[in-house]
Amino acid sequence: MRVLVVEDERVLADAIATGLRREAMAVDVAYDGGGALERTSYIDYDVIVLDRDLPVVHGDEVCRRLVEQRSASRILMLTASGDVDDKVEGLGLGADDYLAKPFVFIELVARIRALGRRSAPPLPPVLERAGIRLDPGKRLVERDGKEIVLTKKEFAVLEELMRAEGAVVSQEDLLDKAWDENIDPFTNVVRVTMMTLRKKLGEPQVIETVPGVGYKL
Repeated sequence: MRVLVVEDERVLADAIATGLRREAMAVDVAYDGGGALERTSYIDYDVIVLDRDLPVVHGDEVCRRLVEQRSASRILMLTASGDVDDKVEGLGLGADDYLAKPFVFIELVARIRALGRRSAPPLPPVLERAGIRLDPGKRLVERDGKEIVLTKKEFAVLEELMRAEGAVVSQEDLLDKAWDENIDPFTNVVRVTMMTLRKKLGEPQVIETVPGVGYKL
């Protein structure tokens, strides 16, 4: 899942980003509304965590523009006020969800995951294919009933392949969904991750390389 965190309090923004990356999400950060609009102009995010009180371009205006552009990204608005009128106003701008500060991090994660499911085509909560069972909620992977322990990146890559339901997923799409904007586009990290993932999944091999195109399961 690709997430953009837009928050002008840098310590808080970086802390949120670090925590979400530990949850196997690919996270970018913008510290003002202008930076958010710039990133959303060339990156399709699944979820945008958007603070309301932003410099350069106010969070309300960022939300309004994204809605006008018919962005497919789901917007979770953050605010220092938990007042009902503020919540109604934020949702009225087009935000999909609203969370008041201070918040409990596990609640933020749960809300982001819920919005991420809404931004994607409907799929069963547990993904199953080729004898592999992947439970995103429990972060659990099994093959033929045997649990397989994966790193967060291996899990994210496998989840993207299973969500594609047999379609080819390009290396660029995997980088976009499982890593963030700081990754070198010419890196071999996808190939290395795929190699370790295949080894852990065991025989017979279920991940197929489509030369010059990508991978499919």
